[in-house]
Amino acid sequence: MPDRLRVEVEGRQLEISNLDKVLYPQVGFTKAEVIDYYTRVGPTLLTHLAGRPLTRTRYPNGVDGNSFFEKNAPAGTPDWIRTVRLPVPGSTKSREKIDFILVEELAAVVWLANLAALELHTPQWRVDDDGRALDPDQLVVDLDPGPPAGLPECYEVALLLRERLAADGLSGCPKTSGKKGMQLVVPLPGDETADEISAYAKAVADELARAHAGLIVSKMAKQLRPGKVFIDWSQNNAFKTTVAPYSLRAGARPTVSAPLTWDEVEAGRLTAADLTPSAVLDRLDDLGDLLAR
Repeated sequence: MPDRLRVEVEGRQLEISNLDKVLYPQVGFTKAEVIDYYTRVGPTLLTHLAGRPLTRTRYPNGVDGNSFFEKNAPAGTPDWIRTVRLPVPGSTKSREKIDFILVEELAAVVWLANLAALELHTPQWRVDDDGRALDPDQLVVDLDPGPPAGLPECYEVALLLRERLAADGLSGCPKTSGKKGMQLVVPLPGDETADEISAYAKAVADELARAHAGLIVSKMAKQLRPGKVFIDWSQNNAFKTTVAPYSLRAGARPTVSAPLTWDEVEAGRLTAADLTPSAVLDRLDDLGDLLAR
């Protein structure tokens, strides 16, 4: 395989490189396969990334090598990729604002894949055409199991959450995190602030933790979590991000944060390992995008 290759993606000229580099050593999954997956899932992925300032976790030497978390637009960002300058409270580099990228076309997805940006993370809100942050258009509840609890316990909690949210006229779509837990994504009309949504999510989490104390915890203290599922309501904080639907995850094997049907949650049989890139592409062909509105 050539060391560098010029490609055209929807009229954009890109250079991709080191295609035979193995990024997931345990299974020999290469950079070429990462780019192929993101190219094929890209049209669906874009509907979930568009307008959302993107944070990436990059693994230039594969999942067993050093990685880094990247919010700012890196050096060499193509001039056709839109950026937006936003505040970053609590920045470890003492920056008040940084330039985030917005991924709104397939060529940008391929460009990121070539940078070994395996994991893609987004906030629950978008920006408008002028780069101003809008109110959140979704509520996300993260279910984080404390060992020995795992995905089966998360499924159980997701069903309890579905019932509780339905009482308030809300419904959502479950998805795996791609690792040990899962999320519930609930569409919103976009007329409430992040603080209001976060307060609501916390109230629901606290209520379920009281009603199911042997299964659920809503406090962040890690010593409370063993054998239980932490309902992380804080994902709705304006400055928090959640792994995007259809993003790869950087485990020993390539897995995907994939939407599920409620029938699959009720059956409780799917594992993160079942949701490989090829399996998720097949699911898209068979089921479509379960998160489509």
